[in-house]
Amino acid sequence: MAEAHQAVAFQFTVTPDGVDFRLSREALKHIYLSGINSWKKRLIRIKNGILRGVYPGSPTSWLVVVMATVGSSYCNVDVSMGLVCYIQKYLPEGYGPYRTPQTRALVSMAIFSTGVWMLGIFFFRQTLKLLLSYHGWMFEMHGRTSRFTKVWAICVRLLSGRRPMLYSFQTSLPKLPVPKVSATIQRYLESVRPLLNDEDYYRKEKLAKEFQEKTAPRLQKYLILKSWWATNYVSDWWEEYIYLRGRNPLMVNSNYYVMDFVFTKNTDVQAARLGNIVHAMITYRRKLDREQIKPVMALGIVPMCSYQMERMFNTTRIPGKETDVLQHLAESRHVAVYHRGRFFKVWLYDGSSLLKPRDLELQFQRILDDSSPPQPGEERLAALTAGGRTEWAQARQTFFSSGKNKASLDTIERAAFFVTLDEESHCYDPEDEASLSLYGKALLHGNCYNRWFDKSFTLIAFKNGQLGLNTEHSWADAPIVGHLWEFALGTDTFHLGYSDTGNCLGQPNLMLAPPQRLQWDIPEKCQAAIDSSYQVARALAENVELYCFQFLPFGKGLIKKCRTSPDAFVQIALQLAHFRDRSKFCLTYEASMTRMFREGRTETVRSCTSESTAFVQAMVEGTHKKADLQNLFRKASEKHQNMYRLAMTGHGIDRHLFCLYVVSKYLGVSSPFLAEVLSEPWRLSTSQSAQFQIGMFDPKKYPNHLGAGGGFGPVVDDGYGVSYMIAGENTIFFHVSSMFSSSETNAQRFGNHIRQALLDIADLFQVPKADS
Repeated sequence: MAEAHQAVAFQFTVTPDGVDFRLSREALKHIYLSGINSWKKRLIRIKNGILRGVYPGSPTSWLVVVMATVGSSYCNVDVSMGLVCYIQKYLPEGYGPYRTPQTRALVSMAIFSTGVWMLGIFFFRQTLKLLLSYHGWMFEMHGRTSRFTKVWAICVRLLSGRRPMLYSFQTSLPKLPVPKVSATIQRYLESVRPLLNDEDYYRKEKLAKEFQEKTAPRLQKYLILKSWWATNYVSDWWEEYIYLRGRNPLMVNSNYYVMDFVFTKNTDVQAARLGNIVHAMITYRRKLDREQIKPVMALGIVPMCSYQMERMFNTTRIPGKETDVLQHLAESRHVAVYHRGRFFKVWLYDGSSLLKPRDLELQFQRILDDSSPPQPGEERLAALTAGGRTEWAQARQTFFSSGKNKASLDTIERAAFFVTLDEESHCYDPEDEASLSLYGKALLHGNCYNRWFDKSFTLIAFKNGQLGLNTEHSWADAPIVGHLWEFALGTDTFHLGYSDTGNCLGQPNLMLAPPQRLQWDIPEKCQAAIDSSYQVARALAENVELYCFQFLPFGKGLIKKCRTSPDAFVQIALQLAHFRDRSKFCLTYEASMTRMFREGRTETVRSCTSESTAFVQAMVEGTHKKADLQNLFRKASEKHQNMYRLAMTGHGIDRHLFCLYVVSKYLGVSSPFLAEVLSEPWRLSTSQSAQFQIGMFDPKKYPNHLGAGGGFGPVVDDGYGVSYMIAGENTIFFHVSSMFSSSETNAQRFGNHIRQALLDIADLFQVPKADS
């Protein structure tokens, strides 16, 4: 306990006369510096709030307007058309600051100028919002931009300002539109047509038309009302009902993983790599707090919504018996660390100063060198976060609501993020294909008790210095985490660096208080609850088959020679692979984003279309001419690209139907059509990993600085989960998951089908392939 007291620099003793406090001068100094740092952050947030509140205006532009108004008055030109005199008339008279006519005139002109300035800002914002509501540019052929779109792009650039802050565009982003019910129903029926025989399709069509005519109009009115009132008519319900109300384990079912650079290695020293990355992440958090991160811009013109970034750090999903809640703190000055069954608290600051990478390395090395054993029940404690949510909520309320258990749990839940120092080594060895799959499995679930699955993310450091993330999904989507990860890896490699011995640069401060060991009092009943959750999690982890591989023959560079988008190429290949694997088509989920709208998250692209199935069937039959197959492929590709664009521009199918279903439940209205739609299983769930979002380095100059993306578990037990990363010009990474319990699926078999499907489609266009 001495270390704990030293860490907080505050001691007290109980004497017969009461409580005797002993405050050291050093402790008071750190408390003072911490307070100063907090006030600095508050002032920065206030300043940012003002600047963001008037963007694209600025204090300089306000001063220009004031000077122009004052200057015109000296030239006997009344630009206010009498408004300045009108304002002056109503200013109070007396001995105050308005006692002279000159002062009253200046104040009147300042008030008028401020009004004109604010009116201009409002006009600019509303005009920009109107411009950003135009999405015709997305549907134009590449290289064939219309004159209207060129003029539109110039106007957007002019109104976007020169130096936007992270959240500058939030109020200028349009709201997600509510599609027409008729359009949604039509697109839905198109999406299920290739999956149903005539009899089932006509039954579905009848249900859909009955819903459209009788039930939907009433539900749609409520949705439109919500879209007027709320910032986004989907996102809050999506977060609550799809994520937070789920009672199944987060591990495998919801959380996903992200891999490190796989072709380069900066150091083998576990603590050093972690020191650099943690320092880079907290630097990113500081930039986030100060809004110094540039907004993501599509084509460098259209801003994407940034609201998901707000909860990246200091966030934990708190379990509840019926629904979880997301706890987000304004600030956290420590990380929670797990190593060999023990939990530690590591401070990130020394007073008001962020610890340097070498100091953080020292702290992590101290944990690695600590040989103390786990306390009873401590080793597998995190298994509670890997089991059922209701069981975890009950255990939390019963055993962690008071005393040292509550204090230690608060330390974990209030941490900036969670860190795991693993005792295993994992990396990608191109000579050993299984190495990538083992690496992915370790990140996806570990040993079921060495990840805190409730934290916004767990940073995992393997013994050989390789890293990875396990990320909770409810607070944000993968591109947001990818943005942080690119910054951390780029900062680690190109800005911080290592010494010749593989350690962080600089000299450590040996006077730093060591990490604080968390204390627990875990009774036998709690240990039984931990073991129960562990058994559930272990059974789930052992049931997951993960097959990760690198596809070497070609990448996006050669795919473009087929005159199609790389994403459409891969998605059509997945349809061909799935049909060869299962001899049938299935409902396919591809995630797309809706971040061109305020607080937008994702939409579903239903990749299994009549066009793609026609192409697949022709390929399987093997009797069609190459020109016919090329034509069928291009039709399927164009259809997919159009559906993707519709999803991104707010005209998708599934979020609209989902919200109609939620309204029906609130109103107690029964809809057989919506019940069927929402119960249809996604047997093929796919997603493309984002990359190179922030441009910290030139991938052409550093071709080996590539991550392998990440992956997730299958959505249903008899289905596949497929994540892919089109990594640069010459390679693609795939992460394929399935369940061993299903006799119909096999991740490695499906992965081999994906390989062959890609090669077969490339052969249609005679695309030359590199030696694999």
